[in-house]
Amino acid sequence: MLRVEEVYDTQEFSGVADVVVIGAGIIGTSTAYELARRGVSVALVDKGIVGGEQSGRNWGWVRQQNRDLFELPLAMRSLHRWGQLRDEIQIDLGFRREGILYASNDAKTIALWESWGKQAREIGFVSHVLGAAEIAAHAPRGGPRYAGGVWSPDDGRAEPSRATPALAEGAKRHGAQLYQNCAARGLELSAGRVSGVWTERGLIKAGAVVSAGGAWSSRFCLRHGIEVPTVNVVGTAMRTSVAPNVVNGCFSGPDFALRRRLDGSYTLAIPGVGRIDLAPLGLRNALKYYRNYRNDIGKKLKYRLSKRWFQGAEASASWDFDQVSPFERCRVLDPNPDLELVRAALDNVKRAIPEFSDMRIVHAWGGAIDTTPDLIPVISDVGTLPGFYVASGFSGHGFALGPAAGELVADMVTGAKPMMDVAPYRLGRFSDGTSLKVPEMM
Repeated sequence: MLRVEEVYDTQEFSGVADVVVIGAGIIGTSTAYELARRGVSVALVDKGIVGGEQSGRNWGWVRQQNRDLFELPLAMRSLHRWGQLRDEIQIDLGFRREGILYASNDAKTIALWESWGKQAREIGFVSHVLGAAEIAAHAPRGGPRYAGGVWSPDDGRAEPSRATPALAEGAKRHGAQLYQNCAARGLELSAGRVSGVWTERGLIKAGAVVSAGGAWSSRFCLRHGIEVPTVNVVGTAMRTSVAPNVVNGCFSGPDFALRRRLDGSYTLAIPGVGRIDLAPLGLRNALKYYRNYRNDIGKKLKYRLSKRWFQGAEASASWDFDQVSPFERCRVLDPNPDLELVRAALDNVKRAIPEFSDMRIVHAWGGAIDTTPDLIPVISDVGTLPGFYVASGFSGHGFALGPAAGELVADMVTGAKPMMDVAPYRLGRFSDGTSLKVPEMM
């Protein structure tokens, strides 16, 4: 299991707060931090530990480049917040602005990047399109020559093992209560609206609740009749041995992606590939994903039957709030990595970069990525249940978007004017007849 930096719980359990945030990943901790900064009383609960699931298992990229245009304003705001958090919290989150480079030899891919760059410029983001001669100056030295690429010098990287714990600590310093190994079993309702959360330690009364449970959000919400259509895609990533510094920031090539880590090793993965463990909730939402299954994104996924059919984040069952819930039976979701991908990633990067000939894999892991049909997150109130908010389905983008997503949720909960248009993120788009776009950018 991956290690993340430890954060200590609040010593005494309090049964009251203004807001309960369920899930202490990057979204939940960012939300708790932003609410607590505004003087809101917050209880942050998690069935496991801070950053124990995907928020501690992602690649560590903090990017604006190649975001869906609906996500780009959120990404731009988030990168700004990443640059402020170290000074605010007085903890190093590992954030460094050292650029992100995409390179390819595929003309169709390069043309897509160029088209995206023209549209992004209208929003205020400048993407640097590079030709073959220009990209040679940015690509990993000793590697293959590429036909073209895109470069974002302002984008960056951070350390997943540090960032989410730092935000949780920052929230605590502003008065937030933190309860780990304290699963939320369900919502307390009064007069048709939220009035608290039942946890395994008891009831926390609150006027608002935010579900930021990542891979578990859909199952939690469905217990209350709220459909959040996500499928959990299992991604594989790995940490290499310490290796030559041929990439300062992040690099994505045709068959591998790299992030330089602070200790001199790299986080390595193969872009766009993953596994879906078939389970009831995923099959329930299958029709919404039909177009994805048929495009290039769907072709890079593997499918298999597993024990998750009977248990786990996407199993189908109900439970009573005074009994052990599914969330307590799985404190930390720790899926197995795909060893075939591990071998392929190492072979690919060694073949491309001769200086990595002695590189080895120190640790590989899997992570469950809660993914929506259009790859756009849900950051939304729930019209049928006043006082309840969902911040989930970040489709592998949550680490980078987390700080701004936390601000946006805090705006919603406190009734402040949202810092940007929330319409693209509303939950209702999956049920109100909206024609969902086919994702192009990951």
